[in-house]
Amino acid sequence: MLFGCDFSSAPTARKPIVVAVGESAGPDAVALTGLHRFATLDAWGRWLDSSTPAWVGGFDFPFGLPRELVEHLQWPTAWAALIAHYAGLSRTEIRDTFAAFCAARPVGGKFAHRATDAPAGSSPSMKWVNPPVAYMLHAGVPRLLAAGATLPGLHTGTHNERIALEAYPGLLARELIGRRSYKSDDLARQSPEREAARADLLAALEAGRSRLGLRLQLTAAQSDGLRADAKGDELDAVLCLLQAAWARQRAGSPGPGYGLPGSMDPLEGWIVSA
Repeated sequence: MLFGCDFSSAPTARKPIVVAVGESAGPDAVALTGLHRFATLDAWGRWLDSSTPAWVGGFDFPFGLPRELVEHLQWPTAWAALIAHYAGLSRTEIRDTFAAFCAARPVGGKFAHRATDAPAGSSPSMKWVNPPVAYMLHAGVPRLLAAGATLPGLHTGTHNERIALEAYPGLLARELIGRRSYKSDDLARQSPEREAARADLLAALEAGRSRLGLRLQLTAAQSDGLRADAKGDELDAVLCLLQAAWARQRAGSPGPGYGLPGSMDPLEGWIVSA
């Protein structure tokens, strides 16, 4: 099974975690088979744990922190020990620690970055607002570990057929429609222009125009639903699904596998397909 996950560190019924489930439909196509929504972190975690034994999933949250930050804070520099330490902190402790780190640094260089941030165009994984990816790491990674997932290049879990990969929908979206905005949680900003951008993005995905070399197969009803989702959560989950499918095709590639670079820092992690 393949899936992509649009994640929230504080899901609700109105803003749930969304998982797009799919399957290969030939050598160059992925069919969307369903969408799941979870209003709580625990419900999502239970689904992960009880789902089919074998899956490859792309998750829209960071799997690691910048090495520069970790070394400065004198936190563990082995990934498993770092995650155990990080999971034991409260969100308030995370915010205060990271805010103090940023306060001591010059304007323009407040945040530490992972090596993957530049090629992926992603936010630093230590950000606690807009978006709060530091909290997403804190909420998401421990639940992946509880489900026994293997995170290539970082961690071998108790289920070596449950493969979790860090994905980033913005990477694929920008390739296809540039910097056009295609979503908003703000009702007042859910414009016809954004709906048109979603339509163009879906058309490009269905035509297989990205460098991933994969076509997205949708029913007419699925296409209409994705275009109508003004918040873009379902579409983001689908983008992560395609990144997971691309990675599964490269499971046996050199290094960590799954298309991840051999030079990947085993503390920081890497966004798949970046």
